[in-house]
Amino acid sequence: MSTMEKTRRTTSHSSYSSRSYSGPVSSTVRRSYSVRSSYGGTGGAARMVGGQLINSGVYGGSLDYMYRAGVGRGPVVCPPLTAVTVNKSLLTPLNLEIDPNIQAIRIQEKEQIKTLNNRFASFIDKVRFLEQENKRLETKWSVLQEQTSSHTKINGMFENHIAKLRRHLDGLGNEKRHLESELSNMKSLVEDFKKKYEDEINKRTDSENTFVILKKDTDQAFMSTVELETSLNSLKDEIEFLTLIYEQELKELKSLTGETSVVVEMDNRRDLDMDAIVAEVRAQYEEIANRNRAEAESWYKQKYEELQVTVTQYGENLRTTKAEIAEYNRKILRLQSEIDGVKGQRTNQELQNKAAEERGEAAVKEASLRVQELKDALQRAKHDMARQVREYQSLMNIKLALDIEIATYRKLLEGEESRLVRGVQYVSTSRQTSVAYQPYLLESSIVTPPIAHAAGLSSDTTVIHTS
Repeated sequence: MSTMEKTRRTTSHSSYSSRSYSGPVSSTVRRSYSVRSSYGGTGGAARMVGGQLINSGVYGGSLDYMYRAGVGRGPVVCPPLTAVTVNKSLLTPLNLEIDPNIQAIRIQEKEQIKTLNNRFASFIDKVRFLEQENKRLETKWSVLQEQTSSHTKINGMFENHIAKLRRHLDGLGNEKRHLESELSNMKSLVEDFKKKYEDEINKRTDSENTFVILKKDTDQAFMSTVELETSLNSLKDEIEFLTLIYEQELKELKSLTGETSVVVEMDNRRDLDMDAIVAEVRAQYEEIANRNRAEAESWYKQKYEELQVTVTQYGENLRTTKAEIAEYNRKILRLQSEIDGVKGQRTNQELQNKAAEERGEAAVKEASLRVQELKDALQRAKHDMARQVREYQSLMNIKLALDIEIATYRKLLEGEESRLVRGVQYVSTSRQTSVAYQPYLLESSIVTPPIAHAAGLSSDTTVIHTS
């Protein structure tokens, strides 16, 4: 095993493994460069060979690449090197035999460089696409925020509408309570009217009963009058009959007295005045008859007057009762019409209350459904927003990882370019002094800062070890 291979194995522990320069002054400088880097993501490996980057990971993992290139440049100003020593064991002559596989290796390196360049271009396109996606998501986020503000305005409008409907419902409730109080008052009035109506019906019944009784009394009085008139007529007939009898008896007595005076001789000593006796008897009978007639007439007149007074009183009572009955009938009709009107108003009010309650319930249900729909839409919008925010964060993480990876590649390429420049300058200086030297191995260990510092493009700390 050669000393170069031993040294390469010995120095492979550094984060950036060794680079070697070999060949004479006039030959090209051959450089081998490898790096391992970790991003803490899913495992992956990237290898750069011949100036191309071969990456088998997505966002992170370990990077292991080798960079080889033939360099033939002019003298370039090189920064001062620190802690450079020459390994004496490397001053042995070089084997200048041409490697037969050098052409295939160069072709392979060119293909690898093309592949890595294509991958680098695809990374750049992906970064541009992610930037465009980021802008699109920012636009979508602003639109969603505007939609959220509009939803908030719509929610406020619906809350105002619901508050208005609630106030209307409260007003309907107050109106309902007022109408219920009026309905109770109307019911009490109806009850009072019913009581009055029943009282009037009772009074009417009493009046009808009184009227029937008075009619019976009137009929009885009329029958009594008829009977009295009949009795009066019979008494008149009897008086006439008695008068006729009296006259007939008087005639018979006169005839008897005439016959006795003719037939029998009376004792003139007694001197009987028959005419005076007859006249006296006649006067007595006439007085009795007149007295009886006067008494009968006065009694009949008194009874007739009493009956007339009673009939007049009963007639007045009857007319008064009829007037009261007519008045009661009018009051009953008026109260019945008022009761029908109140019943109609009550029915209409109940229908209006029922319709208002149904409208209020329908409005409340509709408002509740709209509020629920708005809540569901707001919840869906929140879920969509959260999902889009997660997608945006994941894309930002991808973009950040790619930015870090690109920055790391850029720093590595810049560092490799600076190393190439220093190597070319060193070879040019050696060529100018025409000093034959053995190939030496320059080991370098670059301590790469963390990924966060690499993302911020922090400077590398370089420590050069020589052996």
